[in-house]
Amino acid sequence: MMRNWISFTWLVLLTVWLSGCSAESNVKKGDKFYAIGEYFEAAAEYRKAYMRTKPKERAKRGERAYKAADCYRRINYTTRAIGSYQNAARYNYKDSIVYFYLAEMQRKNGDYKKARQNYETYLQYKPDDVLARNGLQGCTMAPIWKKRPTLYGIKKAPLFNARRTDYCPMLTGDDMDQLYFSSTRPQATGNELSGITGIKPGDIFVSSKDEEGKWQPPELLESEINSEYDEGACAFSPDGKTMYFTRCTHDPEYPRYAQIYTSQRSDASWSAPQLLEITKDTLSSFAHPTISPDGEWLYFVSDMPGGLGGLDIWRIQIGEHGLGGVDNLGEPINTPGNEMFPSFRPNGELYFSSDGHVGMGGLDLFRAEQDSTGTWHVENLKYPMNSQGDDFGMTFDGLHNRGFFCTNRGDARGWDHIMSFECPEVLITVKGWVYEKDGYELPEGLVYMVGNDGTNLKLSVKGDGSFTQEIHPNVDYVFLGTCKGFLNHKEELRVDTSSVSKEYVLQFALASITAPVLVDNVFYAFDSAELTDSSTLALDSLVTLMEENPNITIELSSHCDYRGNDAYNIRLSQRRAESVVNYLITHGVAQDRLTPIGYGEERPKVIRKRLTERYPFLHENDTLTEAFILKLPEDQQEICNALNRRTEFRVLRTTYGLFDTPEPQPENNAEAAPKEENAGNRP
Repeated sequence: MMRNWISFTWLVLLTVWLSGCSAESNVKKGDKFYAIGEYFEAAAEYRKAYMRTKPKERAKRGERAYKAADCYRRINYTTRAIGSYQNAARYNYKDSIVYFYLAEMQRKNGDYKKARQNYETYLQYKPDDVLARNGLQGCTMAPIWKKRPTLYGIKKAPLFNARRTDYCPMLTGDDMDQLYFSSTRPQATGNELSGITGIKPGDIFVSSKDEEGKWQPPELLESEINSEYDEGACAFSPDGKTMYFTRCTHDPEYPRYAQIYTSQRSDASWSAPQLLEITKDTLSSFAHPTISPDGEWLYFVSDMPGGLGGLDIWRIQIGEHGLGGVDNLGEPINTPGNEMFPSFRPNGELYFSSDGHVGMGGLDLFRAEQDSTGTWHVENLKYPMNSQGDDFGMTFDGLHNRGFFCTNRGDARGWDHIMSFECPEVLITVKGWVYEKDGYELPEGLVYMVGNDGTNLKLSVKGDGSFTQEIHPNVDYVFLGTCKGFLNHKEELRVDTSSVSKEYVLQFALASITAPVLVDNVFYAFDSAELTDSSTLALDSLVTLMEENPNITIELSSHCDYRGNDAYNIRLSQRRAESVVNYLITHGVAQDRLTPIGYGEERPKVIRKRLTERYPFLHENDTLTEAFILKLPEDQQEICNALNRRTEFRVLRTTYGLFDTPEPQPENNAEAAPKEENAGNRP
């Protein structure tokens, strides 16, 4: 019996010794995973170490519980984080910070009463901690906000959500008809689970609307953008040709930090991504890119030195020759906590998420606006946009206050899901179209917008030549449509007061500087050069064009069909061209800016592509000569003859009056009109 008792004693001692060694081994493994950011794996090791540590080893148990809790907090395992922080506090963890993080997790779990108690306990140790004070205030405000919801309406978006995490939606396309987002669904690239999150790394997926405006099931973005690593939080330049996105790589030996990459769109595909080097700093994270509405600034998130603490929002100017210097947005946007996921509404409002401002728990959504002095003003979007969970990643359907965002509210595993939102509002907009006269859209066009309320904007157009801009009631606006190689066109707009949403539509048909331009709807009496009354509207538009482009001179030409005597047609067309010129002169256009020429039938019309849509029997570059027309059926011959009978103009000079010797001015010149700028320049 004595021998058996001794053997049993040694077995117990050996088991205890092996258990202690095993716990230490788990801690070392956990520390190694933690150092390279693999918090899911680290949490599992710390939890094993905690379970293998004797309760009487209170200091060790408290430390290992705290380490596990820290990992669970970072991967949004809120319930497990609460339990582990409670264990750390029970075993008298050495740092009072345990009460702060326990309160943060309890607030994120919606348990505001217990969170308040732990914030108050922590503040006894650190009474000046801003984050704890904001958290304590959030415990008071959150129940009030829930009882008084805002006008925002939110809905689940099941089409975009899978059984894993789906996050960071971003609308793009000329009609906001494409939705890019990140997802860890099974279709994502690669088969290995992430040591950081315990699920697959995220890839970028895209959904598009069909012809009826219905969203189609998301598909994996077919591009080199997606890889075995995490890709997410993408954004686009205003023209939609450049994508910015975040990539998080990993390494089994060294920590790796989030970086921003770019990809260029060519036709329907995206190019291989290129690393965007914002600074030479290789020990900081750079993530969550977004582009300002004017396309001139890249906003992003980083923990680089010089911030206010945690993750801050920064910006850097995008120039023709590269990036400028970085600026921290500072207070009141950034706090000692984390500010993340910036995005813009096209009207200039900045939206972001933060756990440092007063909020309901986790990340809350905030709106920031700049006043006339450039000072930012920050506002919590409150309930239902915000919840006790993480709410972030807003994207807008154009100028409308609607779109998508993501949240992990109600998900016990902390996985994110996409929801839609909409806030009713009275929205007054102007939509303009910039295109070539008798041609197609001009995607390189620019529109200058000036209002008597101080508005002064330069608007780029989309691929279809359109732009949409918010405008305000009781304001007078002037718009100048421009494009290189074309004459300017001006439109004026007076916006009335409206109690309902309204959209004004403007057309900017730009005349080419290098090609003849048809003056449509100019009519003459039969076999005469006399202008009919129905020509007035077209000729008045030509007068306006000459006024808007005061530095051009033009050749005004008239053309006939092949029927009739050649000499007679020349004389008739010359008289008709002179009739138009005389009309312009009598309406204020200087005579030396106008050259009338009658070509008769010498210059038959050359068909442009746009005209083939109206007359399918014609093809681009067909020349309507007599021989060509006579081969056609009789009804088509008449169409071609009508097309040949036309009035056109072409630009001869664009420097009229710029280098001429000025004429003597009368002494009393107080009311003389100021000289307008050259065609094609800014207003």
